[in-house]
Amino acid sequence: MTTAVTAGRLRAILGPVVHVDLERAVMLGELVRIGDQSLLGEVVALEGDSAIVQVYEETAGLAPGTPVRATGHTLEIELGPGLMGTVFDGIQRPLARLADTHGDFLGAGQEAVALDRDRLWTFAPVVRVDAALAGGGVLGTVEETATITHRILVPPHLSGRITSVAAEGPCRVEDIIATIVDHEGVAHPLRLFHTWSVRRTRPFRARLGPSVPLLTGQRVLDTFFPLPRGGACGMPGGFGTGKTVMQQQLCRWAQADVIVYVGCGERGNEMTELLTKLPDLIDPRTGRPLSERTVLIANTSNMPVPAREASIYTGVTVAEYYRDMGYHVALLADSTSRWAEALREVSGRLGEMPAEEGYPPYLSSRLAAYYERAGRVETLAGPEGSVTLISAISPSGGDVTEPVTRHTQRFTQCFWTLDKERAQARVFPAISLRDSYSHLTDDLAAWWTEHVAPDWPSLRQQALGLLDEAERVDATARLIGAEALPPGQQWLLMTARLFEDGFLRQNAFDPRDASCSPERQGRLLRLLVATHTRGAAAIAAGVSPHALRDSPAYAAVGRANSDIGDEALAQFDTLAAARDAAFAALELAAHADPAGAGGMA
Repeated sequence: MTTAVTAGRLRAILGPVVHVDLERAVMLGELVRIGDQSLLGEVVALEGDSAIVQVYEETAGLAPGTPVRATGHTLEIELGPGLMGTVFDGIQRPLARLADTHGDFLGAGQEAVALDRDRLWTFAPVVRVDAALAGGGVLGTVEETATITHRILVPPHLSGRITSVAAEGPCRVEDIIATIVDHEGVAHPLRLFHTWSVRRTRPFRARLGPSVPLLTGQRVLDTFFPLPRGGACGMPGGFGTGKTVMQQQLCRWAQADVIVYVGCGERGNEMTELLTKLPDLIDPRTGRPLSERTVLIANTSNMPVPAREASIYTGVTVAEYYRDMGYHVALLADSTSRWAEALREVSGRLGEMPAEEGYPPYLSSRLAAYYERAGRVETLAGPEGSVTLISAISPSGGDVTEPVTRHTQRFTQCFWTLDKERAQARVFPAISLRDSYSHLTDDLAAWWTEHVAPDWPSLRQQALGLLDEAERVDATARLIGAEALPPGQQWLLMTARLFEDGFLRQNAFDPRDASCSPERQGRLLRLLVATHTRGAAAIAAGVSPHALRDSPAYAAVGRANSDIGDEALAQFDTLAAARDAAFAALELAAHADPAGAGGMA
């Protein structure tokens, strides 16, 4: 437990917010311990000889006059080996170890160090005595899991000359593995871990442009609404739109080295399901448990509200730490709406003037500061690393004009809106083509052109144009009936159905179609666009759109997403040739018998 000195006594208690009469100075943001249970709190306001503290634990049982002790530091977390596969709460208490020692329910004042002090790690140094290292430099490595090599870093605020280095071998996180003497001649012992304030952005050397996509394996996202590595994305969706399954898909298939999942204020049963399922998921990249490259931060709706507010800062600090090692990290927060509700509740108890819908006036700036921590960067040590932020949003009643959703749109380059109607129609992922967007499509076009197809921008635009036109024609068809439409428009609606079944819909439980590589996405998109073009030519030659739809080639194109895997991409060419032959045969039949089954009456 942190050594603390008495700084004052409680004067008033308002749920998770307490007022303290100070007996000595404390700083804004300083952590304090309250009462005999050592409840953890943070100073959020100072006025004269009094302080306002938000308490990260249940305050029932506290009374005026209870002593408050200052710790002398802000909210910090431990960064070192042992983070992977561990479940923490919003202030980095290891929940599994607390459950082993105190039972399944987290009681007031219970604490444990974040990183296991008894576990042995095999440290392999990569520096020698007399080497000069700057902040962020690599001292050595530890095999944290079979998937992740943990690079032991010099804390960013230190630099100097290495005067001692431990030999290769087992050591604990608290053991001194090196000593660095700074430019003023002060020696600093270095361990396998160091601490960092969660509200302080970790430094980097340079920010890089958004030129590489974060591939998710989900066609509708990668093709139509791409997200760059180091980008920020909002994902709003009402109840039942598939946010949880989408998050699990992104955990499994997103091309990120490390996953940080923050369950922020969600229901306990949902978090329990996630924590039960996630360790059993197999990482498709390694064939090993996905938990070996995942850090989980669980702060359920029945946990204290201030800890929920801290949880996303804890998550993004962990993400930045692995970024500094040169890893590409994806942070998934579910959901920032619950985080904003925590801000609103604490703000109300602080007596602050509410803004729109009761949220504090600084909601916008807090969201901006959070999303600013996303980025693809050149780290202090030199390698490239990135933090990509993907935040689920749970707008009340599905209202995407509410403040959290609207402010998120201001600070993110990408928006994946989940549509309830599509979800009810069992089209998953239920991404709305109308309400979703990506502002960085042009920045990423060069990557897709180089790696997938030289004509990728035009191919993608053709597909979007077809789907947009089909939506307008469908509105007319609902008024007058599809059969009253001209043949070309009937075929357009049939093509749109092909796109929906064969491209937009993706079965998360199909081993072949759960994820789709960029090459396969390009082949499939070209097949569908060419099918529409070839069919339109057949209709101009007199073929009935119903004859095209009833052709086995039409059905084969619709099944291509599940029939043709990444291991057999050449089959797309075979299928395209068979389609052209089938449509050509219908054209011949239409010429031979214009009034027959193959032609238009």
